[in-house]
Amino acid sequence: MIKAALIGLGKMGISHCSILGAHPDVDLCAVCDTSRFNLAAFEKYSPFQCFDDYREMIQTCGPDCVLIATPTRFHAQPALFAIERGIHLFVEKPLCVDYGDALELTTRAEARGVVNQVGFHNRFIGSFRAAKRLLELGALGEVYHFVGEAFGPVVLRARAKTWRSSKTEGGGCLYDYASHVIDLLCSFFGEPSGVTGTTFKKIFSTGVEDAIYSTLLYDCGLSGQLSVNWSEPTHRKMSTRVTVWGKEGKLDVNSQELKIYLRRDRPDLALEAGWNFRYMTDLVEPVTFHLRGEEYTAQLDYFINRVKGGRPQANMNGFSSALATNRVIERLLGDRSSAGNRGQGLGAAPSRRNFTSWFANLPRFQLFRNERWK
Repeated sequence: MIKAALIGLGKMGISHCSILGAHPDVDLCAVCDTSRFNLAAFEKYSPFQCFDDYREMIQTCGPDCVLIATPTRFHAQPALFAIERGIHLFVEKPLCVDYGDALELTTRAEARGVVNQVGFHNRFIGSFRAAKRLLELGALGEVYHFVGEAFGPVVLRARAKTWRSSKTEGGGCLYDYASHVIDLLCSFFGEPSGVTGTTFKKIFSTGVEDAIYSTLLYDCGLSGQLSVNWSEPTHRKMSTRVTVWGKEGKLDVNSQELKIYLRRDRPDLALEAGWNFRYMTDLVEPVTFHLRGEEYTAQLDYFINRVKGGRPQANMNGFSSALATNRVIERLLGDRSSAGNRGQGLGAAPSRRNFTSWFANLPRFQLFRNERWK
């Protein structure tokens, strides 16, 4: 049995707690959180030892591995504390808000030889894994462009500050949402050599951005668009999609399905000319515990199996790949800064006095005004 401990009892922490508590190879011995409300519930209703200090928890329980699911700002210190003691680590995404902290964690974890993994769960979704395999097998021929998108209804109104709205704690849409897409694109195509035309939009938030748009560039001539918006009310939950164009076809994939159009038959891939469809029911690998999607259990299974084997090498989702995502984020921040903070707002709203005339001049309003509803 692998002895595990958990730091952070928010939404993701409780999800991880549920999965690890049911895992046949894990003894979840302790949990830690600074919230007395959360700890009181766990003390009353769970069998786990409860702590409000991660140092005390680690020194008291001596776990084989630690999972960190705190707000991003607080990843670095407990992770370093665990690494110094040779404890294997799973850290929620992104690895850190500060690039220097992410680099230090990666360097120290590799030097110490501990198993390390970051919770970019898209890499464990069946449709995205199948898309990556098809790209590696050259199904589209030479790939020349892609679009990576994510939309969701996280911030739909101005509201009181939370850790998500803090640039230093959660990092805004860039770190919380866009990092998922960036990591997936790096998995598909490698790390881009540059970015250009980066625009940040503050839609409802004041301290952080709500949307990010940019072009990613590669030395081989490949290019791609990044389009992410967490203030999108037309989506019930986060929706991530990647579309890829190549000389031999087109691929369109999200968490539910994979569509691929080919110019010619590919019997070696069991694909025909024209459109081919694969659905999540065909692509999901079974897991022992299903919670919020099979990918969350799949990523923890992968981590626990590596801890059991003691093999820090060959990690598809380790600190080093998460560090590449942090580097891309740094490039986006630099490009946005060099462009003179373009796109920081939506522009001044019309005054109340002029609103009617302003609205009446909109082309769409003119269209509706001149048509009769039937």
